[in-house]
Amino acid sequence: MARLAPLFLALALLGACGDLPQPFRGNPGGNAGTLAAPPAYRLVIPAPTTALLPEAQARGFAEALSTALLTAEVPAAVDTPLPLDWRLAIEAQSENGWVVPRYRLTDPDGAAQGTADGARIAARDWSDASPEVLRRAARDAAPRIADLLLRAEAVRKGTDPAALAVTGPPRIYVPMVRGAPGDGNQALTARLREALGQQGMLVQETTQGARFAVTGQVIVADQPATRTQRVELLWTVSRNDGEDLGRVLQLNEVPAGVLARFWGDVAFAAATEAAGGVRTVVSNAGGFPAQAGAAPRGQAPQQGQGLAMPQNPGALPVPRVEPAAR
Repeated sequence: MARLAPLFLALALLGACGDLPQPFRGNPGGNAGTLAAPPAYRLVIPAPTTALLPEAQARGFAEALSTALLTAEVPAAVDTPLPLDWRLAIEAQSENGWVVPRYRLTDPDGAAQGTADGARIAARDWSDASPEVLRRAARDAAPRIADLLLRAEAVRKGTDPAALAVTGPPRIYVPMVRGAPGDGNQALTARLREALGQQGMLVQETTQGARFAVTGQVIVADQPATRTQRVELLWTVSRNDGEDLGRVLQLNEVPAGVLARFWGDVAFAAATEAAGGVRTVVSNAGGFPAQAGAAPRGQAPQQGQGLAMPQNPGALPVPRVEPAAR
């Protein structure tokens, strides 16, 4: 086997970007004032495809609804959902010359949390879909959706009192890694969950009560000239209010086919290093309770460690090369 040459490990702690208004921070207001804490979630509204609206107007309505919800102290955005985001689907039904919008709420696990109907609108006005009609419909819907969220949140708090707790070890949701060949997705996921637990976090396989999430994406690119593969592991850490907190990136080159079946010690080494970076991101975001005089547990990986490989890479299974067809 060719000698393995780790390239580097770059840890990028990225501040959240964007100018999304968040008036609920530090001042619940409105319906949120009846909660023990401000809403600990973000609501993502995809542009509807079943709302009897053309594509441009459908997105315009989603944006108008997001604006109306922000005014009602609900953190909403028209955006790509992160793992801990709630979702709001918009539908519309035509009934005897009228159109009735309907709003379906689902939690981060995809479980239905209820529906709310908006006020009916004349079919002609809905088909014209002028900005004023869409804004009026959005203003009507915002308090109905806020009430739906309030009731759903009350149910969750009643069944899991610790769901919104901000003391104690941080709860982190770790879904299945994507994109790895062989058993990489399963191996990396299992090893990362173990490593994060050793870093003092409460690891979850569901979103219930989690304040943070980390998603893993693997990209493998063939490099025929050197008979190697470039392996990229990207870990993205987000928070349940929709902020992308930071990323841990690991890069390396390995002999072609080495990771086609079993990752083994490679998954263990990569996940162990990544967990330190994830902990740093969570700690910088205030995820760990402050303890006077306590030294931080765990450190971020150091520059140059790369995608660590086993001490004896020769023990890895030799990739099979099928004979060329004649």
